[in-house]
Amino acid sequence: MDTLIIDDDPTGIFLTTRLLHREGQPTDVITSFVSPVEAVAFFQQQGPIDALPHVVLLDLNMPLLSGWDVLDALKPLEAHLLGRCVFYILTSSLAPADAARSREYPLVAGLLHKPLDGAEIQAMQARLQKTMPS
Repeated sequence: MDTLIIDDDPTGIFLTTRLLHREGQPTDVITSFVSPVEAVAFFQQQGPIDALPHVVLLDLNMPLLSGWDVLDALKPLEAHLLGRCVFYILTSSLAPADAARSREYPLVAGLLHKPLDGAEIQAMQARLQKTMPS
């Protein structure tokens, strides 16, 4: 499962990468951006045959662009991304409004609370195996 982590906190990226690795994911298929602006540019530069990550773990609260801003910036690419990669919003917020808002975005498969745990990673992997083409 190729994974892209978008989080302005390097410690958060480190911990998430370690957890993914502990759950069996090779670290060479994990990419990360501390800048949401660079992450948006990454998606905008992808051509139709370029490899997209299977899973995007998107932090909600970041400077310059929030996770919501990233999703809004990717709306023109939604048709290209749907079915090719799924987004999970990472947040420490317990606000029900965030969960409700996440359902407004077709790219978002779910909202996960920080810190992630092994069961959540396993659930993502299982869902990916069921929904993504091989």
